[in-house]
Amino acid sequence: MNRKEITNSIKAEKLVVIIRLKQQEHVPEVVKALVTGGVKVLEITSNTPGYLEEIKRVREMYPDILVGAGTIKNPALATEAIHAGAQFLVTPNTNIDIIPVAHKNGVPVLMGAVTPTEICNAVEEGADVVKLFPSAAMGIDYFKAVKGPLDTVSFFAVGGIAVESIQEWKDAGTAGFGLGGNLVKPIQNQQDFDDIVALAERVLKIIHS
Repeated sequence: MNRKEITNSIKAEKLVVIIRLKQQEHVPEVVKALVTGGVKVLEITSNTPGYLEEIKRVREMYPDILVGAGTIKNPALATEAIHAGAQFLVTPNTNIDIIPVAHKNGVPVLMGAVTPTEICNAVEEGADVVKLFPSAAMGIDYFKAVKGPLDTVSFFAVGGIAVESIQEWKDAGTAGFGLGGNLVKPIQNQQDFDDIVALAERVLKIIHS
């Protein structure tokens, strides 16, 4: 897939699940549960131990799933993630130097931004999606205020989004979501696995209703 196709797939799915875990050994089972629940776009954050290995593993095991690298704060991290096979990059910050590194390799960037200046800079430099972060901390009223003059920007709401608030964010004009802690947890037993599957199915149903 080329950069445009990957971007279009992410926008069509409207959900990127953020995997940030303290132990690498928990990643495979969490990925399995999410995929079982219907998730098709995942990001594994750079502060998850062994994240480069896990990106490679997901690419091999689930060829139909898009897997990206999250918490990519600078071009050096971008480069190592792309070499590991990341199909897209997600940043928490507005570091525009990441964009040419990604685009040179045919990889889209979901760039973190929160102020109008950051958002406009990200868009003007070619960010493929704007990740409004941290969304929940800023609130829906803030998003609506920003969305008014910047109504052509494709925003994904990321950061503390509760499942119960997804519909309200949708109604406000959000193009998609990044969900992490409210959906991802280490799996210790079959019930934990089943819980993630059920919650993933619920989230996708709300988003695509």
